[in-house]
Amino acid sequence: MDAGSVSPSLSSKSQSRVEASFPLQEYFAPRPSCPRKTVGDRFIPVRSAMDFDFARSVLMESRNEKENSSMVSPSKEAYRKQLAEALNMNRTRILAFKTKPPTPVDSVFQETFSDCNTSAHHQVKSPKPRRYIPQTAERTLDAPEIVDDYYLNLLDWSSSNVVAIALGNTVYLWDAASGSTSELLTIDDDSGPVTSVSWAPDGRHIAVGLNNAEVQLWDSTANKQLRTLRGGHRSRVGALSWNQHILTTGGMDGLIINNDVRVRNHIVDVYRGHQQEVCGLKWSSSGQQLASGGNDNLLYIWDRSASSSNSPTQWLHRLEDHTAAVKALAWCPFQSNLLASGGGTGDGCIKFWNTHTGACLNSVDTGSQVCSLLWSKSERELLSSHGFTENQLTLWKYPSMVKMAELTGHTSRVLFMAQSPDGCTVASAAGDETLRFWNVFGIPQVAKPAAKTPNLGPFAHLSHIR
Repeated sequence: MDAGSVSPSLSSKSQSRVEASFPLQEYFAPRPSCPRKTVGDRFIPVRSAMDFDFARSVLMESRNEKENSSMVSPSKEAYRKQLAEALNMNRTRILAFKTKPPTPVDSVFQETFSDCNTSAHHQVKSPKPRRYIPQTAERTLDAPEIVDDYYLNLLDWSSSNVVAIALGNTVYLWDAASGSTSELLTIDDDSGPVTSVSWAPDGRHIAVGLNNAEVQLWDSTANKQLRTLRGGHRSRVGALSWNQHILTTGGMDGLIINNDVRVRNHIVDVYRGHQQEVCGLKWSSSGQQLASGGNDNLLYIWDRSASSSNSPTQWLHRLEDHTAAVKALAWCPFQSNLLASGGGTGDGCIKFWNTHTGACLNSVDTGSQVCSLLWSKSERELLSSHGFTENQLTLWKYPSMVKMAELTGHTSRVLFMAQSPDGCTVASAAGDETLRFWNVFGIPQVAKPAAKTPNLGPFAHLSHIR
């Protein structure tokens, strides 16, 4: 069992700053003053680098020019300047403040292999420049009353570039393009708090899991509730994952339910395997496999085709390698059968799985609670967020799992992460009641303009949802 919720208490940091009148307002931390560097007040010439003969010649020449300026013809003056330029005698600087670089020595092999080196220069590609990774968040927003619970999923970023975050009983929307904030919904204390949020693929509709075992579906554009899914779970719904028109929900009762949001009788499949709360759910990009992690330290791989067959077990693989709760799950974007999973405080490991065979390909001990995982969409990199003791985000190079960067700033465990639609920016929310944005995965690439096709989403063919 992993450490779950933490009782709300006002931290010293929260006491030290004035409470925001409205959530998701930008927070500017005071910057420490930097000591000024001492700069020298004079320049001392280097005698060994000076040409005293040239200096004397320049001084004497200027004196002679003043004395004989009236007797020199224009043609002789032009000839003198041309000669000085040819002999490199038209310099004006006399003092030198640094030594000259050494003269390159001609190699005996230089002429022999000049042609070979020239051809090799065109064949060998220059190494890819190392990407600069900012070590501080580019923006920080206040997130008061966020529930500090490891098993919940309270942050998501839509395909339409809107961040949804649940703060207590309220879900707020922050438009990343305009920076505007709006309130989507607030539920009463009997139903709350909000325990999970997840955007539909169309970027317009959003699912909201509640503490009373219900799931609400909302239209964020119209700011209107469409329907409520009831009757599936017996306790809070802390995990959500979309697969086209199928919304998969995971609850504290250990059940995983596939809900078809298009029909009145929405429950189409029920997966039974976990004995404790389901805290991690992720569909693969193909929509054929579902990964689920729970507080029973188990990781399951479910296959849609197998669940509808007459197989004795519903799951494809039951993986028992983790020694703490499994919440962090991430499918690899460049290898469809590769899954990364992260364990809680008693485990602290990131494991990589071949979901076709169920084999564990690698395991890396991070030394702290793994709360969330995200793959880069353009590079072979993996980002993880952690709890005690550093509360950091760590960027790993895959498959070597060499640390590329460690991003610090949060003062409490980084429970939730979400990725921008372009794949470059990551939002992280922590128990310190802040929402931070990190430019982790570089600058977005400019894609070629393509013909726009409407993203119909799971609600396209419905005038309303019953």
